[in-house]
Amino acid sequence: MRTLALNLGLLALLAALAVAGLFLGETRLSGAQVAQAFADPASGPGQVLFAIRLPRTAAALVVGAALGLAGAVMQGLLRNPLADPGVLGVSGGAGLGAALAISLGFAATPGAIEGAALGAALAVGLALTWLAARFREPETLILFGVALSAFAGALTSLVFNFSPSPVTLAEVFAWLLGSVENRDWGDIARQLPALAAGAALCAYAARGLVMLTLGEEAAALSGLPMTRLRAAAVAGASLLAGASVAMAGIVGFVGLAAPHLVRAGAGADPGRILLPSALAGAGLLAAADIAARVIPTDLELKLGVVTALFGAPLFALIAWRAARSWRG
Repeated sequence: MRTLALNLGLLALLAALAVAGLFLGETRLSGAQVAQAFADPASGPGQVLFAIRLPRTAAALVVGAALGLAGAVMQGLLRNPLADPGVLGVSGGAGLGAALAISLGFAATPGAIEGAALGAALAVGLALTWLAARFREPETLILFGVALSAFAGALTSLVFNFSPSPVTLAEVFAWLLGSVENRDWGDIARQLPALAAGAALCAYAARGLVMLTLGEEAAALSGLPMTRLRAAAVAGASLLAGASVAMAGIVGFVGLAAPHLVRAGAGADPGRILLPSALAGAGLLAAADIAARVIPTDLELKLGVVTALFGAPLFALIAWRAARSWRG
């Protein structure tokens, strides 16, 4: 019942944030203009609400949910509260793929950057899934992930060094900072198959995550196909993280903080925490996107910057409260 109440509360919060995302932005609309938008969606105010803000808000909700779910799966699989979708190098690989696509001049081709990012993420995810099937120790995955992340970061730096022009360099840098600005329904639809497959794999792996809380030996003796479940968890989180980066660039702290925000209400069960983490991640990113729009700056803040500015202190507060509970 406690988890159900938490999920219902988070859904109500998401509904409120969706409404706020529709009506808040750089361009302020009067009551008459809002009425005109609903009466005539093809009008100027209607285009602002339904062609610009609505898909942007939906993209923020979808990406945040994917990152929150991936973070919960990673923390359950690795049994590490500091794990997030970027710890295995998937986000870095996706960023590298996008940077290469931009530097090679494919930015003008619809879907090329997103396709390159998702393709690179899938390549990293396949390597990690193979490793997860061969090694059951979480430390092994973490070490390989750190190595892959560092290698992808080094290659991305090479892209910056050999960028053909300052304009291309600025495009790569802006994309890597993360944003859902100017996203449309087509951008969301292109990533939905990967997101749906990733969510399904995570749901399938949930019972394995529960068993891992008892330790590797108990999990091995449980009769569950732990090798398959562990591989499904890695593959699902990789798909979610890759599709998220493909849609919005690299956005940090959401996958790390979302599971911690709901753990007190949902309990320590890593299977039961998956849905609340997804809902909390959606709320975090939707709130961050609204903040990016309304903070008065000459240029709109990038989403990754906002999540870092607000996410780091929030996570520090969560860590401080957790440390006090462990001591007390």
